[in-house]
Amino acid sequence: MTTSESATINIDIWSDVVCPWCYIGKRKFESALANLSDDIVVNVTYRAYQLDPTASPGKTEPVRGVYERKFGGPEQADRIISHVSSVAAEAGLDFRMDDAQRANTLLAHRLIWRAGQPDSQPAQSEVKELLLASYFTNGKNIGDPDELATLMETLGASRQDTIQFLESDEGVHEVQGELAGASQLGITAVPTYVVEGQWSIPGAQEAETFERVLRRLAERMQDS
Repeated sequence: MTTSESATINIDIWSDVVCPWCYIGKRKFESALANLSDDIVVNVTYRAYQLDPTASPGKTEPVRGVYERKFGGPEQADRIISHVSSVAAEAGLDFRMDDAQRANTLLAHRLIWRAGQPDSQPAQSEVKELLLASYFTNGKNIGDPDELATLMETLGASRQDTIQFLESDEGVHEVQGELAGASQLGITAVPTYVVEGQWSIPGAQEAETFERVLRRLAERMQDS
């Protein structure tokens, strides 16, 4: 229960829905939050970051091919995919990278932004989880408006409402602002956790590390 003595910590998480470490980090961060006492309240807002902003809208490509180009060939791609899949499994995630289809993530980020607006349903964390699972486990095209509308229906959102939103310009300026904000903060890799707009926690840290940092921050805020 929140009391007058509670420490409230606001955290902005810059991440992308095609970033494996962002999904792994999300799971570990959530484990840390579950272990915090009730007198520490953490408000999380997901912010947009694009690993590949040049990805063509409306098109997909098997992620293995993307990794082969990025990391220097099939053997290196296999090594990277095997490693992240193993780490993901340790975090309780089922990565099926051979099914993953790389797509432009701007539409997905707009849906995440929309879910973060006051009184929005479903919650932002639910939309973020849905899109990550759809990409990494279920091989969905998270850059296609029709596919996104179908996915959002699983969270109780109106298909037609989602389509209308994605066909509009709503949220475009705001998401572009978040992308620019990452650059202004010097964020060049994700996930990055920005606490109270001042302190950054880089990478998919272990749950114990997240928990320790959050407890120290809470103590500092309560003492100030």
